[in-house]
Amino acid sequence: MQSIGGFYYVEAADTVYTCRGRGILRRQGLTPVAGDRVTITVEEGDTGVLESVAQRRNCLVRPPVANLDLLVLVASVCQPRTNTLVLDKMIAVAEKKNITPIIVINKSDLGDPTELEAIYRTTGLECYTVSATDPSTLTTLRQRLTGQVSVFAGNSGVGKSSILNALDSTLELSTGEISQKLGRGRHTTRTATLYHLAGGYLVDTPGFSSLDLEQVEPIYKEDLADCFREFAPYEGTCRFAGCAHYKEPGCSVRRAVEAGEISPSRYESYVTMYEAVRDIKEWEKV
Repeated sequence: MQSIGGFYYVEAADTVYTCRGRGILRRQGLTPVAGDRVTITVEEGDTGVLESVAQRRNCLVRPPVANLDLLVLVASVCQPRTNTLVLDKMIAVAEKKNITPIIVINKSDLGDPTELEAIYRTTGLECYTVSATDPSTLTTLRQRLTGQVSVFAGNSGVGKSSILNALDSTLELSTGEISQKLGRGRHTTRTATLYHLAGGYLVDTPGFSSLDLEQVEPIYKEDLADCFREFAPYEGTCRFAGCAHYKEPGCSVRRAVEAGEISPSRYESYVTMYEAVRDIKEWEKV
């Protein structure tokens, strides 16, 4: 399903129906998004009315998409340089919502991917190094996407649309050049849209250059460590029970960072995210 200008484009039985939503959806405060499973009533030809939205397995606000299997986070080894804090926030959101995050490092033909690979291959996350201009680098990624509902996300200009076009040339998604003045890509993708690929669906979404974590999904301090899967082997081994892995003495996670077992970049992201939520009181939580 895709939403444009107040109309919903719903695929059913190999037909795409243009639907308007029932007023009850607005009264329920429910906005259908790409990936929703919906019930429609066909009126005439390929038009209809969207009656209801089935319960979602998961849902993201930004990008607006539901019922995901994979969150494919595209990073770039050259301009625009990927902001690892933004990337780590999105990984944390995926972990919190039980969506499998995978990292795709693009533009390996234009720069050295070693630094990003070193950060993410040691986390236990799936990591693919590709070049959208070399289809042979995309074979394993294409196999991983087969039969899945996947969303591609990342900073504007990192090559999401280019990768999707390389995966399936019939998509013909719009791509844009990098703005030398701004150092980031122009936003060429305007809506979240589902596309067929290998028995599954891909979602192309508007690019983002920053992310307000609370806008997407609040992750409070007591849940944050669980969103960094590389911390798991050290849970319960710190000197103090309930260790926040922040400044406590005898912290096994901090020792692992010092020993090179956990990426310093990932731990720095954790600290930044923890400091942003550590003073939130119980009554302030949504």
